Amino acid sequence: MRKLMMKMSISIDGFVSGANGENDWIFKTGDEASAASVVGLFRTAGLHIMGSKTFQVMASYWPTATNAFAAPMNEIPKALFTKKGFAGTLPGAEQSPAAASWAEARVFKGDLAEGIRELKAGQGKPILAHGGAGFMRSLIATGLIDEYHLFIHPVALGSGMPIFSDLAMPHYLKLADVKSFPGGVAAHTYHPA
Repeated sequence: MRKLMMKMSISIDGFVSGANGENDWIFKTGDEASAASVVGLFRTAGLHIMGSKTFQVMASYWPTATNAFAAPMNEIPKALFTKKGFAGTLPGAEQSPAAASWAEARVFKGDLAEGIRELKAGQGKPILAHGGAGFMRSLIATGLIDEYHLFIHPVALGSGMPIFSDLAMPHYLKLADVKSFPGGVAAHTYHPA
């Protein structure tokens, strides 16, 4: 059985992006050590999953990117989850091996929890969830996340998009690990309590 991990950057006041999706604060408050930690986490995954909006953004960016995140994002298989179908265009396999890895993404159009259970039932390295606030809220609601990796950045946004909102009941977590980095980012790892 595969483990499902979630990775999100979050402000100290609980937002994963500004009200209009702004996330430049992640890059302004991160440092080389925190970035290396995220890259290390990405490399532990056997599958990257995300919602269709995040997938469109990432699929248009990563195949030509050259930073440290590019290799694990392009080399590791992907799956996307969508309620309405995927209207975007997958990058063409003829462009590059990196683009091909995005073009070969598996698309789940049905029930999110059912798709996650199917993926978790397989063998292999952990599944790592990326995404926007909406996808992560839906994923949290399934109760199927085994490990939460929250990279807490030293910034208060005042308003924005949370991921722990509209919970049907309290979601208790157990702190498993904390790492702090020179720029002030703190990586908290939680397991369901």
